[in-house]
Amino acid sequence: MLTGISVAFMGGDARQLEVIQKFTELDASVTLFGFDNLGRQFSSVSNAKLDPVLLQTIDVLILPAVGTDDSGQVESIFSSDELRLTDVHISSLPKHAKVYTGMAKSYLKNLCAAHGIGVVELFDRDDVAIYNSIPTAEGALMMAIQNTDITIHGSVCMVLGFGRTGFTMAKTLQGLGATVKVGVRKPEHFARAWEMGFQPFYTKDLYPEVGNIDLLFNTIPTMIVTAQVITNIPHRALIIDLASKPGGTDFRFAEKRGIKAMLAPGLPGIVAPKTAGRIMANTLSQLIEEDFRDRSDVE
Repeated sequence: MLTGISVAFMGGDARQLEVIQKFTELDASVTLFGFDNLGRQFSSVSNAKLDPVLLQTIDVLILPAVGTDDSGQVESIFSSDELRLTDVHISSLPKHAKVYTGMAKSYLKNLCAAHGIGVVELFDRDDVAIYNSIPTAEGALMMAIQNTDITIHGSVCMVLGFGRTGFTMAKTLQGLGATVKVGVRKPEHFARAWEMGFQPFYTKDLYPEVGNIDLLFNTIPTMIVTAQVITNIPHRALIIDLASKPGGTDFRFAEKRGIKAMLAPGLPGIVAPKTAGRIMANTLSQLIEEDFRDRSDVE
């Protein structure tokens, strides 16, 4: 239970609604900033304008999947007003307070560090990333089916990266009957991919490996699908880049060469917001409950 814990939600998308619902069920005191256009009503929840005075009593500040941009702006699909998190807001939080988000950019990290406020990034956690890899893979499949005239079964698919998302993506494609080539960097990933029946190769050999593919799914957040690599990709192929912005594909050159390339970060919140929200809600509630239990033990 979260009885006695004051939680503020600032901005977000449909995923946040699942988290808010969970927190009200756990008896937290909930305040919403940036939800003025929300049609849905929650019992015992306060809607308010972002005010430093209100933040003085907040134990937990929950931000969207990407906490802020590089200037402090917080996205919210439920408000037409601009939401900007500034030094004044963070300095108003009690010293024991924590900020929770999916991933924090330098702006947010530096702001919190300056005032001794802890930042917790959910997407750094293996459990959250693994759970989120499921709607990511399903969303990528949906995009592939909508943008090709072939079946996944019998196609030649390439997955770059064999981390948490790459692993699930490759396994899903294999389950649908595709031939799956997996680009890896580490020998242990090569061995595991081979053991699972994939066709592994090292990413340094990417150029010759793309010559026969139908679909390419990239999960590596650095420029790897370069202009040179794209020159060897068949025109029929589709590139779906699942890495965080700006992705790992030279989109300009792909368009110039007539190859369709799509950047698709944040698919869980787009294709399955309810499931993605429940993942965040369960993890957040567990973390906060443990954190405040430990803090009360010390006190």
